[in-house]
Amino acid sequence: MDIVGLVQDPSAWIALVTLVVMEVVLGIDNLIFISILTNKLPVEHRAKARKVGIGLALVLRLVLLATVAWIVQLTEPVFEIFDHGFSWRDLILISGGLFLVWKATKEIHHNVDPEAHGEDFIATSTTINTGFASAIGQILLLDLVFSIDSIVTAVGMTPHLPIMFIAVIAAVTVMLVAAAPLANFIEKNPTIVMLALAFLLMIGMTLIAEGMGFHVPKGYVYTAMAFSAAVEMLNMLARNRRKRAAGGH
Repeated sequence: MDIVGLVQDPSAWIALVTLVVMEVVLGIDNLIFISILTNKLPVEHRAKARKVGIGLALVLRLVLLATVAWIVQLTEPVFEIFDHGFSWRDLILISGGLFLVWKATKEIHHNVDPEAHGEDFIATSTTINTGFASAIGQILLLDLVFSIDSIVTAVGMTPHLPIMFIAVIAAVTVMLVAAAPLANFIEKNPTIVMLALAFLLMIGMTLIAEGMGFHVPKGYVYTAMAFSAAVEMLNMLARNRRKRAAGGH
C-alpha cells in the first residue's frame, strides 16, 4: 500500500496511534536509565549527553527498522537447553536484563554507601571525555535491547514500515522533550533515585524472564511502577507539608 492509501486507511491511523503509545510507554524504561546515567556527569555535560544519546538512539532504531526482515529472523531458535529453544532475541533480552540488574545494583550500593568505593556509575576513568563516551555507549547498548523487542512487537501489529518509522520518530521526540525535566526531578529527590533504581531492577528481571521464555504482561509491570510512583508522590507531599508546618512555627 502506498503513502496515499495509508493516509486514507482508518486502520492505518489506529495502528499508528497504538504504536506511538506503545513506543512511548516502552521508552519510559530507557528514559529512567538515561536520566540516572547522565546525572552522574558534570552538570555542564548532562544536557549534551542526553541529546546525543537519544539522537543516536533514534538513528539506531531507524537503521534497525530498515532491516526489519532480519530482525524478525532473530526470533528463530538457534539452540536448545532442556528442550527450550533460545533465539538471538532471547539472548539479547537476557544480556540486557543482566546488564540492567548489575548497573542498578551497583548504583544502589553506591547511593547507600558512597564512601565504600570511589568509582561512579558510568565509568572508572577520571576523564570527562571517557565518562561522556561511556554514558553514550551504555545508552545505545540498552536502547538496542529495547529496540529489538519493540520492533518485533510492532511487526505483529502492522506490516507497514512508514507507520513504524513515524511511531519511532514520535516516541523518541517525546523522550527528547521529557529527558531534561525527568532527570532534574530525579536529581532533586533522592528517594525518587532509589525508586527509579528499583524500577530498573524490576525491568531487568522482566527482560531476563522474557528471554527465558516466561511471558510477563507489560501491564502488570507498569501498573506496579505507577502505583509505587503514586505512593512516593504522596510521601513527597506529606514531607513538604511537614516542612511548611515546621517553618511556620
